[in-house]
Amino acid sequence: MSALLIYKALHVFFMIAWFAGIFYLPRLFVYHAMSEEKSCNSMLKVMERRLLYFVTPFAVLTAVFGVLTIVEYGRDWFKYSMWMHYKLVLVIVLYIYHGYCFKLLADFKHDRNTRSHRFYRIFNELPVLVLLVIVFLAITKPSL
Repeated sequence: MSALLIYKALHVFFMIAWFAGIFYLPRLFVYHAMSEEKSCNSMLKVMERRLLYFVTPFAVLTAVFGVLTIVEYGRDWFKYSMWMHYKLVLVIVLYIYHGYCFKLLADFKHDRNTRSHRFYRIFNELPVLVLLVIVFLAITKPSL
């Protein structure tokens, strides 16, 4: 088995694990924004923190194995694969999204949340849409 296939498999595996958390965390934020019960809010704070810190290494490993995959393909491949450039822009957006989740986590931790559950419902859908475009780019590899 080639290194390229191992890198690609690990990249996809860690991406799936990362997204399981990225899809669920904003849903917890929705519930937290709707809750007025102190005991429920305390439980949600713990769940949110544990989930975000659990999936963050998966985000890092997704990037590591993605970069290794690109390196394995080579500079010429990367230079002429414009779809990959678009994919990487969207991936950067996802890492910014992930980082912003830490800010939201801190807001909830310190009872400073000012956003409604509707905001978090929309926020919850953003990575789904970005992932859809990324998957289409990776599978179809359009010449752009």
